[in-house]
Amino acid sequence: MKRFIALALMLLIWWPVTGFSREPVRVAVFPFSVSADRDLDYLRAEIPNIIQRHLAGTDVTVLPMTSPDEMTPAALGEAARAVNCAYVVWGTLSWTGDRFVLAAWLSEAEAQAPAMPLNAAGEGIENLPGAVQQISEALRRVLVPREIIADVRVAGNLRIEADAIKRIVTTKPGDDYLPRSLSRDLKAVYAMGYFDDIRIEADDSPGGKIVTFRVTEKPTVKAIGFKGNTAIATEALEKNIDIHTGAILNVFDIRENLQRLELQYQERNYHSARVTYETQPAGENQVILTFVVDEGEKIRIKEIEILGNEAFSDKQLRKVMKTSEKGMFSWLTSSGEYHPDMLKRDVAMLEAFYQNNGYVEVRVADPDVEQKDNWMYVTFKVDEGPRFKVGKVDVAGDLILPHDELMAVLDIAKEEYYNRDAVRKDVLTITDLYADYGYAFADVAPHMGRNPEENTVHITFRVDKGNAVYFEKIRIGGNTKTRDKVIRRELKVHEQDLFSGKDLKKSVKNLNRLNFFEDVKVNTYKGSSDDTMVLQLDVTEKPTGNFTFGGGYSSVEKVFLTTSISQNNFLGRGQALSLSTQLGATTSQLMAKFIEPWLFDIPLNAGFTVFKWGRDYDEYDKESLGGSISASYPFFAEDMRLFASYAYDMGELTDIEETASKNIKELEGTLITSSVSAGVSYDTRDKIVNPTSGQDHRFTVEYAGLGGDVGFTKLTGELGWYMPLFWKFVGFIHAEAGYIFENSSKKLPDYERFYMGGINSMRGFDWRDVHLWDDEGAEVGGNQMVQINLELLFPLVNAAGLMGVVFFDTGQVFDDDAYLDRVYDSDQAAYYGTNPADFDFGAFRQTMGFGFRWYSPMGPIRLEYGHVLDSKSSDESSGKWEFTMGAAF
Repeated sequence: MKRFIALALMLLIWWPVTGFSREPVRVAVFPFSVSADRDLDYLRAEIPNIIQRHLAGTDVTVLPMTSPDEMTPAALGEAARAVNCAYVVWGTLSWTGDRFVLAAWLSEAEAQAPAMPLNAAGEGIENLPGAVQQISEALRRVLVPREIIADVRVAGNLRIEADAIKRIVTTKPGDDYLPRSLSRDLKAVYAMGYFDDIRIEADDSPGGKIVTFRVTEKPTVKAIGFKGNTAIATEALEKNIDIHTGAILNVFDIRENLQRLELQYQERNYHSARVTYETQPAGENQVILTFVVDEGEKIRIKEIEILGNEAFSDKQLRKVMKTSEKGMFSWLTSSGEYHPDMLKRDVAMLEAFYQNNGYVEVRVADPDVEQKDNWMYVTFKVDEGPRFKVGKVDVAGDLILPHDELMAVLDIAKEEYYNRDAVRKDVLTITDLYADYGYAFADVAPHMGRNPEENTVHITFRVDKGNAVYFEKIRIGGNTKTRDKVIRRELKVHEQDLFSGKDLKKSVKNLNRLNFFEDVKVNTYKGSSDDTMVLQLDVTEKPTGNFTFGGGYSSVEKVFLTTSISQNNFLGRGQALSLSTQLGATTSQLMAKFIEPWLFDIPLNAGFTVFKWGRDYDEYDKESLGGSISASYPFFAEDMRLFASYAYDMGELTDIEETASKNIKELEGTLITSSVSAGVSYDTRDKIVNPTSGQDHRFTVEYAGLGGDVGFTKLTGELGWYMPLFWKFVGFIHAEAGYIFENSSKKLPDYERFYMGGINSMRGFDWRDVHLWDDEGAEVGGNQMVQINLELLFPLVNAAGLMGVVFFDTGQVFDDDAYLDRVYDSDQAAYYGTNPADFDFGAFRQTMGFGFRWYSPMGPIRLEYGHVLDSKSSDESSGKWEFTMGAAF
């Protein structure tokens, strides 16, 4: 023991002299002897290597040695001194079962005293590296003794918690006092971004060093302002920055926001705008941050020059481009604005224009842009090349249809000159055609061969149909209310069926027509084999229930009050249920309706309606109580349905005025109408609300006289076409015709005859203002009618569903026993009819006008003005505004 103490004292005496030198301590580590019940001889040399790795980068340099001929202290010391090592380490590894003991000895290379033992033990081979590390740390502490850190403290922080800083610091109490470790910690605390200055102080204490991180916090932003901005409002600039009040003042964040603001100005064509910042102390370590804007002048394009164009004029090419020169109305049209990205698109658009007109080899260089003062000058250089005609067009490869049928669908074969868009369209056409036959991944590649001598391009569409693909699974997601069953029954594709692009598009269209979803997304994934596909349909549901209570104004009802509650997807089953009431100047209504679109799980649409209705006509009042049942079923074509209904109406005519027609006077009292209707409808609209394409046709026959007092046969036909035109403009053509005649031994009330006028027929006329006259000069309806409406619809605020419309309406009602006009007989002091109302196109009334439509959450709202083009003296006015809430024609 005395010898061990002597060695330790000798080391402690020696190190105060040498420990602060920069020369590392050199230690020779010899192979450890291994005594084990298994083959672990490889550890003899590996243990010294591990010790070397653990002590790398410290003040101890380890040299792994080979074993000398004799493993005696003298021999080991001699070998160590030969390599200029001051110390010697050797040891043994003993292993019994799962337990091991690692014993090492440390001595001076020239020492006569016994070596110092260093031991570690454990269980399992996985714990051996930890034991070797323990021996290594013990060696370092003996050979290079250091001061211990007694405590780590934080000072100077006001807002940032000390614990948040200590979590960043790796130095902990009990660690060695190492300047390099503290240097790493200093950088880590700086990286937090919260401090302007950080100093590390180390004070001595009986327990070791007390390390203090003394910080100076950055100020916080009390307020943010802008100065010098006039072209862009402060509110718009504020939305573009991500620095907020209360944030730490960080120079890097400020610089990033300066770039954002300058880019915002560049997008407004202020390309010379520069943004800086300044700060003003606001007390309590806070500052006011002000962004200082030097907007400069707005830079616009003065001149666009096109060089090299011969086939097309500058004017023709400028129409293709989005970029334009500054014009007289640039403040309104934004002409002359300079956008680098737009110029790149213009290059592509010019090349596409040339290639669509036969110039296959055209090249348009990146435009040269030169700024002079506050103007930009842009030059496009075009190398047109020769113009190529369309040569031989062919389809080759895997043909699933006769060659002639495939050739018939190609547009490029009908072109005289090469047209890139036509080729792309043909690729899509063939791809879609193959997809309809199940080849979802058909590859259609156009191969072009040019003949420079004849300036022709031969085009061959090579088709690799691939495998026919089947729907392995159809997955539906996103529906939290609507049942899977309701969605699946609208699909035209089914699991284990062949893929069909046409049927898939139809399925998505059907889902959109339900009006249950804001969005329907379609994704396809490879199935379990190359010929299977997984279809994923993700829907985004929207509210389908609605409760309204309010009032409004319409041109017919004047002031009205209304309340309704409806659910178009009742219990997620797709059923429609509604209850509504309305009280207006001419109409009072109470109605309940229920519709089941898939009765008995087949596409049998069935429903019923009950109502109580009161209406004040000009010459009489009518009260009705009744109901109806209806059903429809697909017929012949998928979009065609047969429908039938039965209606019962118990009406009463009261308060009949003297000016009423003879027909109305004769029917005073209670009238019962029992009628059946049947017909066929054809509806291919892409959407029920605000459609943009498709047709909506209907033909109906109504027979009244199954008992009751009223008997008539009414035939009506209605046609509607929606046609996408250009941009987002949609054209709509609506035509309607009707004919009614009285059944024998029954009565045909005048209110069942045809009248026109109002927002849902001929705008500009009042409701029922297009009518006929009887021989006594009283207003009557016709037994024939024709109506035509032409509309052009376009979005005003597309996201809000606000549309604009211009229209032309024409039509008339006719009856062989009535008159188009009436005159006043002063001798008889009475009116009488004149000009028989025989069918004549020349008698059609005409109106035109404009309006607004808002597809609001409460339903479609229409405000439209119609002007009568052929105004008569008997008309109440030559035009009028009309307002309504409800569906269109």
